[in-house]
This record gives sequence, structure tokens and C-alpha cells, in this order.
Amino acid sequence: MDNLIENSINKAITYTEYRNLVKHLLSEGKSTGNIQNDDMLNYSTLNDKRMDRLDKKLKLNEETEKFINNLDKNVTLLTIAEGWCGDAAQILPMINHISKNSTKIDLKIVLRDENDDLINKFLTNGGKAIPKLIVLDENKNVIDSWGPRPSIATKMVNDFKEKNGGLNAEFKKDLQIWYNKDKGNNTQNDILELLKTT
Repeated sequence: MDNLIENSINKAITYTEYRNLVKHLLSEGKSTGNIQNDDMLNYSTLNDKRMDRLDKKLKLNEETEKFINNLDKNVTLLTIAEGWCGDAAQILPMINHISKNSTKIDLKIVLRDENDDLINKFLTNGGKAIPKLIVLDENKNVIDSWGPRPSIATKMVNDFKEKNGGLNAEFKKDLQIWYNKDKGNNTQNDILELLKTT
């Protein structure tokens, strides 16, 4: 096992601990991460409410349930996130939903800004985009990585950037609307495909 992965797992927290950490920081007027300002606080507040809703509403499809119930190997999903990240707020509840419904899948979460060496090994197009999910086998070897968005959302982002040169506030709002309509299905399907390669 890679020392960096081992150290990251050792300081990782559970999904419940992550949710509690974000709520505790919000009660103190703070967000996770190195940057503390009103924008980050507002994003974190919105995301906390979003995750509360998703935790109650998300459902697994039959294919996912069947696959994770028949999984014969232990898998760790080491996920890099931050409370202010809108994509993480939409995606982490589904990753958690998958892991809590399987005795073979263990979700561990680390904060990006506290784990610079780790995120630098899993950059997306040269950037520290999150959430980033690192799939580890039983021996904690890296099998694959995924993120920061499900495949359909990634295409939406790439197409918009190609046409407009970058993302604007209106697109980001449209992306959140897409997440709400998708109900975690694209994330679920992408992760299922990842797990099939383990």
C-alpha cells in the first residue's frame, strides 16, 4: 500500500463524521477549507440543506442493489471533498447510500485543503477538482479514480466551456437543476461501472 494512501485513510472520517463536522463549523460561522468568507459560508449552508434532503430521498436501483449485495471483495471508496463544493453535496450522499447498503464497501472522506499531496496525485485536467473518489482494493491499492462529476454532468460542463470559454452563474444554476432531476442516477450508474472493474 502506498504511504500517501495509508496516511490518508488513517486520518479519513466517515460520512456521518463529515456531516457533523460541516454542521459544527456552520454553527461557528465557518466552512471547511482554507478560504473563509461569506461566499464559502453561504455555499456550505446551502449544501448542508441539500445533503439533508438527498440523504432522505435517494434510492438505489435494482441493478445496483443486486451488484453490491453480491460483491465478494472489500472495496474502500476514499473520497476527497469540501463542505462548500456544490458537486460534492450532490454526489457524496449517493456514494454514502451505496456504501451503507453493502457490507463490502467502506466510504472514507478527507478534506481537499488538508490533503494537498493526495489531491495533487489525482488532478482533473491539471486542477484540484472535487469530489474525487479513489477506488481501493482489499489491500488498499488504487484501482481507479472518478470525479469530480458524473459522466452526463461532465459532458455538460465540457460542452459549455468549449462554447463559452468558462462556466457562469447561470450554467452553475442549470447544473444544480440537472442534479435535482437526475436524482443521483448518473452518479449511481458511473460508480456501479467503476465497481464492476474491481
